[in-house]
Amino acid sequence: MIPFDFEYYKPTTIEEAVNLYNKLKSAGKKPIYYGGGTEFISMARMHNVYTEAVIDIKGILECNIHELKNNELTIGSAVTLTNIAESNFFPLLSLTVKRIADHTVQDKITLGGNLAGTIIYREAVLPLMVADSEIVLASINGERRVPIMDAFNKRIQLADGEMIVQVIIKDNFITLPNIHVKRTKNEKIDYPLITIAALKDNNKIKIAFSGMCDYPLRSYIMEDILNDNTVSSMDKKISNAINNIPGKVLNDISGSSEYRKFMLHTMIHEALTNFEEVN
Repeated sequence: MIPFDFEYYKPTTIEEAVNLYNKLKSAGKKPIYYGGGTEFISMARMHNVYTEAVIDIKGILECNIHELKNNELTIGSAVTLTNIAESNFFPLLSLTVKRIADHTVQDKITLGGNLAGTIIYREAVLPLMVADSEIVLASINGERRVPIMDAFNKRIQLADGEMIVQVIIKDNFITLPNIHVKRTKNEKIDYPLITIAALKDNNKIKIAFSGMCDYPLRSYIMEDILNDNTVSSMDKKISNAINNIPGKVLNDISGSSEYRKFMLHTMIHEALTNFEEVN
């Protein structure tokens, strides 16, 4: 049970939603945008989040679009992980979201909720990073479409009152050879020890990670090292890439930083070997 009262709104247009946010904020009600609600409900029950007004975006047409049209795959922020997995427009994204929580919870988690959530893993962003996706954001100042790598710095960088509307993926990325590798401490469905999502594009590996640091990341420096054909030893390339991780490697009850590096080496080796077999 949520231990506080709040006003509930369900706008039908983007303009209505962002104007509502601005109006409610001006009234001091600390509004939040709401998609599947899994994180909001669990955090509210634990007294880790508070709001006096919820703006449910599931009634907005643009947030529910899920279609391949005009050489682009468009996925609205209110589309559920189950819908993404079953539609399978983008196999790497489908593989990734199938391993986020169990099927019952996937029916509720939305793409926008996973991308903007406070849980550090946010695995759905990995395929979007390696596919050079774009994200559509909206606020009272209008809409903007930006590369996800520009909008994502440890987490989605949203201006106050800005909402995620859609993710756009060029169709040339969705059929590329891909690899998804996930290791968990215990169960198949669990927070990741490490997750890797990778594409092979024009013989270049694009790779992103979750669980390695306390935020998802794609490192161009690590990619350059892994794609360096002047180094013949795969193990050496992988070791060099791991030595250039652009952040502090997690060290927690799920696994020490050294164990994570060991697992990462094994997982990257698996990914690169699988890509070699594609040739």
